[in-house]
Amino acid sequence: MNEVLKRITLLREKMSEEKIDWYLITSDDFHSSEYVSDYFKVREYYTGFTGDNAFLLLNKDSAYMWTDGRFFIQAAIELMGTTIDLMKWGEEGVPNLSEFIKDNIKEGETLSFDGRTVSCKLGIKLKDILDKKGANIVCDKDYAGDLWIERPSMPDNKVFSLSDDEAGESVESKLKRVRSVIGKKGVSALVLSKLDDIAWLVNLRGSDIECNPVFLSYMIVGESDCFLFAKKNAVSKEIADKLSDDGIVLKDYEEFTGFLSSYGAKSVMLEDESVSFATYILAGKGRSVIKSANPTTVLKAVKNKREIERIKEITILDSVCVTKFMYWLKHLDNVSTVSELDCAEKMDGLRREVEGFIELSFPTIAGYGPNAAMMHYEATKDNFSYLKPEGLFLIDSGGQYMKGTTDVTRTYSLGPVSDEIKLHFSKVVAGMLALADAKFIYGCTGRNLDIIARLPLWELGIDYKCGTGHGVGYILNVHEGPHGIRWKYSKEVEEAVLEEGMIMSDEPGVYVKDSHGIRIENVILCVEDKKTDDGRFMKFEHLTWTPIDRDVIDKKYLSPKDIERINDYHSKVFEITSKYFEGDELNWLKEVTKPL
Repeated sequence: MNEVLKRITLLREKMSEEKIDWYLITSDDFHSSEYVSDYFKVREYYTGFTGDNAFLLLNKDSAYMWTDGRFFIQAAIELMGTTIDLMKWGEEGVPNLSEFIKDNIKEGETLSFDGRTVSCKLGIKLKDILDKKGANIVCDKDYAGDLWIERPSMPDNKVFSLSDDEAGESVESKLKRVRSVIGKKGVSALVLSKLDDIAWLVNLRGSDIECNPVFLSYMIVGESDCFLFAKKNAVSKEIADKLSDDGIVLKDYEEFTGFLSSYGAKSVMLEDESVSFATYILAGKGRSVIKSANPTTVLKAVKNKREIERIKEITILDSVCVTKFMYWLKHLDNVSTVSELDCAEKMDGLRREVEGFIELSFPTIAGYGPNAAMMHYEATKDNFSYLKPEGLFLIDSGGQYMKGTTDVTRTYSLGPVSDEIKLHFSKVVAGMLALADAKFIYGCTGRNLDIIARLPLWELGIDYKCGTGHGVGYILNVHEGPHGIRWKYSKEVEEAVLEEGMIMSDEPGVYVKDSHGIRIENVILCVEDKKTDDGRFMKFEHLTWTPIDRDVIDKKYLSPKDIERINDYHSKVFEITSKYFEGDELNWLKEVTKPL
C-alpha cells in the first residue's frame, strides 16, 4: 500500500470513529491564499498531488479530487496508484464540487471540513446545500491535519518594512482611502484576511510563503481604530513603533478570533472569497455582516507613479537575465548533458546577481519536450529530463526584487522542430503581440480582450485551458486580482474594469500532450491612449524586453501586421537592453533581434 493510501485509510478510520460520512480538504490556508506554507499542505499530504489548486472529497468507499485545466496532465500522473478519481473541473459532463455534494450526500449524513481553510463563499454554499438535503455539517475540527504526525510548524518569519519612497504612498494615506470606502458602505469596520492586501496596506513584507513576500496576519480597520494581528516573533520593536505611529495597534496572530468575538463594531464588511467560513461565522455573532470585495484589492492593483517607475527599472534588468539565459542555452556545446534542473539553476543564478533580489516569484518552470505540455510542471531531483538537440524547451520564471515583481516565459528551439510546431509557435507569438498592441475604450474588462490573443489559435481549432493573463503585484504575489484576462464567463466571478496603472501578464500558449508545450509571456502595463469625442481610449505598454526565438517563427503563418509587430518589438528589445551586453553577446543580440 502506498503512502497516500495509508494516510487516507487512517483518515477514514477517524471519520468512522467520529461518525463522519464525507470529508473535504481544500488547498487553502486560513487566508484563502493561492500558495501556502508547508504547514497548510494537508490536501497534498492526502493525495500526493503537488499542484496548488485542488479539492479532495472522500467517503468510506471513494475519493475524488478536483483540479483545473492547468494541472490535468500532472494530476493524472501524480494520482496513479492512489485510487483517487480525478475530476477535471470545467470539463463537459464533470460536476463541480458543490454540484457533486448536492447529488451524492444523503439526508442525515455528515460532511466535515476545517472551517478555517474553506472560504466564506464556499462554506455558505455548502451549508445551504446540506440544510436543504437534511444533512449535517461539522466545521470546527481539523481531523485531517491532526493526523499528520510530522506536520511542519506554522511559519513566523521576520517581516521587513518599505519606506514611503519604496511604496510610493504612506500607510496613513492608504488607511484614509480605505476608510473612505468603508464610510460610503455605511459599515463600522473592515475585516481583512487576504495576506497581500494586508502587506500592501501596512507597507510591510514577509516570507511566510515561499515566493510570496507576505506574512501570516489578519487586520481590522475601524472608523477610528485599527488592529494588525501578526506572529509575535515576526515584528521587530522598530516596526511595532512605526505601526503605532500610524495608529495601528499590534496584536498577536493567535488573538484574532477572541478579539473579533468581542470587538464592538455594530457591522463589519468582509470579502467572502478570501475570509474563511470560520471567520465569517465569528464575525456574524451579534452584528451585521456585509459581503463585499476588499477595497484594498482594487487600490493595490492600480500601481502608483513611483511603483511603476521602479517596476519598469527592474523588469528591464530581469529581461536582461532572461536574454543572457537564452544566449547560454543557444551556445551550449552539448545540450544532451544539460538537464531541466541545470537550466532552472542557471536562470535562478542570473537573477540572484541582480541588486535588490529577494527571492523567486514562483519556482522556475523548466520543461523540455512533453514536460512543457504540463503548464505548471516543475522538475525535481527525483523527476526531471535531460535536453536533446531537437524540439522545444520552455522556461517560465520570475523574481521578487526590492523594486518589483517579475514574470516572463519564453520557449526556445534546441534543434530541428516540426512544421506543426512552427505553426503553433508563430500563432502564439502573433496572439501575444496582438493583445499587447490592442487599443480599447475605457470600461473594458479582460474578458472583452481575451479573444485577441486566442483568435489565431481558435482559427486552428486550438485552445489553452487557462486564462491569458493575471494581475502582477508590486513586491507581492505574482498573481493578483481583481483584474485578469480570460474568456470564460462565470456569474460567480466579478469582472474588473482595466484601469490605468494595472499590470498584468499576456501569455497565450499551446499544450499538446506527449508532444510539446509553447508559452510566450510578457508583462504589460495598462495606460491611457487618448481621449476623443467618443470616449477615453486605453492601450498597453510592454514591460518585458527579451527576444522571442526567431528560429521557430515561420513567416508563412503570419500576416504583414504580425511581422511588423515582431520586428518592432525586437527593435525595441535591442534599443532598451543592448547597453547591458558587449562583445559576442552583443553581436548575437543584434542578430536575434534583426527584422524577419
